[in-house]
Amino acid sequence: MMIRSKLVSCLFLLLSIGLVSAGMAQSVSQSTISIIPIPAHLRQTPGLFLLDGRVKVAIQAPGHIKEVTAVARFFTHAVDQLSGEQLQMVQTGQQSLNGKIIYFKLAKTPSVGAEGYQLLVTPEAIHLQANQPRGLFYGIQSLLQTMPKIRTNQLLRIPCMEIKDSPSFRWRGMMLDVSRHFFAPELVKEFIDLLATYKMNTFHWHLVDGAGWRIEIKKYPKLTSQAAWRVDDFDQVWNWSDIKFNRNPDSATYGGYYTQDQIRDIVTYAAKRYITIVPEIEMPGHSEAAMAAYPEFSCLPHKSSFKQSGNFYAHTTQSNYCPGNDSAFIFIENVLKEVMALFPSKYIHVGGDEVDKTSWKNCPLCQARMKKEGLKTEEELQSYFMQRIERFLNANGRKMIGWDEILEGGLAPQATVMSWRGESGGIKAAQMGHDVVMSPGTPLYFDHYQGDPASEPRAIGGFNTLKMVYNYKPVPAQLSQAEASHVLGAQANLWTEYIPTYEQVEYMILPRMLALSEVLWSPESVRNWKDFNRRLRPQLVGFAQKGLHYSKGNFKVDIKPENKNGQLMLSLETENENGVIYYTTDGTEPTTGSTCYTAPFLVDHSMRVKAGLAINHSMVKAPAATRTFTFNKATGKSVKYVHLNSKYYPANGLATLTDGMRGTTEIGHQWHAFSGQDMIAQIDFGQTTTAGYMALGCLQQYDQWIFYPKWVKFEVSMDGKNFKVVATIDNTVPTTDRAGQFKDFSAKFSTQSFRYLRVTAKNLGECPAGHPGAGKPGSAWLFCDEIIVQ
Repeated sequence: MMIRSKLVSCLFLLLSIGLVSAGMAQSVSQSTISIIPIPAHLRQTPGLFLLDGRVKVAIQAPGHIKEVTAVARFFTHAVDQLSGEQLQMVQTGQQSLNGKIIYFKLAKTPSVGAEGYQLLVTPEAIHLQANQPRGLFYGIQSLLQTMPKIRTNQLLRIPCMEIKDSPSFRWRGMMLDVSRHFFAPELVKEFIDLLATYKMNTFHWHLVDGAGWRIEIKKYPKLTSQAAWRVDDFDQVWNWSDIKFNRNPDSATYGGYYTQDQIRDIVTYAAKRYITIVPEIEMPGHSEAAMAAYPEFSCLPHKSSFKQSGNFYAHTTQSNYCPGNDSAFIFIENVLKEVMALFPSKYIHVGGDEVDKTSWKNCPLCQARMKKEGLKTEEELQSYFMQRIERFLNANGRKMIGWDEILEGGLAPQATVMSWRGESGGIKAAQMGHDVVMSPGTPLYFDHYQGDPASEPRAIGGFNTLKMVYNYKPVPAQLSQAEASHVLGAQANLWTEYIPTYEQVEYMILPRMLALSEVLWSPESVRNWKDFNRRLRPQLVGFAQKGLHYSKGNFKVDIKPENKNGQLMLSLETENENGVIYYTTDGTEPTTGSTCYTAPFLVDHSMRVKAGLAINHSMVKAPAATRTFTFNKATGKSVKYVHLNSKYYPANGLATLTDGMRGTTEIGHQWHAFSGQDMIAQIDFGQTTTAGYMALGCLQQYDQWIFYPKWVKFEVSMDGKNFKVVATIDNTVPTTDRAGQFKDFSAKFSTQSFRYLRVTAKNLGECPAGHPGAGKPGSAWLFCDEIIVQ
């Protein structure tokens, strides 16, 4: 009966998602057209437009012939690449031509704005019309998405349809960090091509950070001869504090920079695709590389710099410009003059985030500046710095944009805020009447994991799935209609600490960028997650055909343990609307003959669970999700903390210490973290329990400021109030041991009877002498995972 019940349940599941029934219901979209982002209004009509060598391209754009011809050439070149057909272009007035024609027309087109378009495809003609050339360009992207992604020598067939389309937001962006890892100019162009395909219009280019300076500034040649290079660390795990610089070009071989000619070429390339490049020049912090080259503009010019011989570390250099030194402002202004000469963007991004103001507190020039300007705090000194830079940019016809820390101490009068620490900074700025670009870490940091970390390439941490991106709403509910008008749009950020190759750049943005493009372009009323999945599949096929790397996270299964009524239950979930999950509990690979998942199941012994996805009765070719569960008396029990764990390491919530999953040296998964605080956890077993062995798993990673606890203490109680110590285990591993490692702090003792257990792990407090965090109270992190009771 159990086997029959499971088979029936699985058959019902297959029927419900339309994989068995021949008469399955239509998807939300009646169209078979797979355009991303989905147009605001799309209606498929009968027939096809056959694109052969007899088709002509007609330009109808009085006064804008050059611009529209360039857009049309973009289209004809793409057609030539896909089919070999070289379409003839002609100029015409308002009259129609004989034969099969594709019309590119500029004319007053109501309700589509500057970037929208209208498209009508019939078997005889294609009419593409817009108010501006950029609207025609976006219409082209919709047409191209109906064609093959690679040359197949098949006659191109465009489905007949009617489209009226325009974007929801003005700022539709992606940020690429080239400081941590440098990507060649041709790869930057490939990145821009991807943005253009999905109607994004802003490329935020993070050119400068502490790890390297990437833009040629002719007035200051050491920025590229020295600050653009570091000692080769390509094959090493990223560790910011231990980045090595060296003045010797034979030793400092890793890095690179873009010449001004290369930048002009890339800016022109992007402009032809109607993408604005917003350059970022970080200040006043995140400037270690620049300060090592020109230490005279820092608070402590005698600190580590390229003036010395041999290697020196990032954490030994100065990170900030000195706002008390007028020469530093002259330096910055000269840099910005060359930047503005290269980039026509209205916005110049100046960073402004994560400024460690310790050097300012101890700098006589900074303190003198504060006294002269009547500034009470270093936060107000940063505001002074930003407002001074804004006045310079405004005087040169530009606008300043910066990360949300520029709000601290008072926001510059006309500044635009890019909100990354959640949405609170953006909300505050919009309520103050400032324009805002939303870029919260969750879900728009694309350096975070997009699938199960156990089966994904190593990332910096976090967890932002495709569906999380798709469900994002750039306008917070807290804003009034007037305040909401200040939300220009949103962008995703790709920081590259853990992304050393362009292959991985592709993998981290695809397909999440497609989800974001739909969020920013398409009206919320037409967006639908299930239909997006349908339209995504042809795009993924195209990625594979073109050799682009992308994540199959949407075709994987998440194994989610949950503590429920003192037991550990496992749920299996997938974001894919068309998939059926099959799983095993003995470590074997799942097939369509394995157990079909229909409901959460109990973990009552140690097991190795593997789960995979099947679509159309065939298992997806992706690694099975795998989790090993170790079962003990604490497994599934509820845990209460005295001090809540860090929100940045949520792991599996309050179930983390008793969910049966062990942590590894990967810090972004399965660990609860405590910054400067002890871990104190209490379990109520609900009844009298006996045990003679207890353990707590902990992690040490010196480079990540994570250290074993000083000691771990186990206490038991019958009433939850009066506790007795049964064991205390001291740490024996030196705090200076730099090897990434984890171990159980374990103890055997005479069998004890108890109902309550309290486990305390004593935080080291601050990093040891010689460490970059030494002398900073609360700098040491404590990472804990599983409590084991036997």
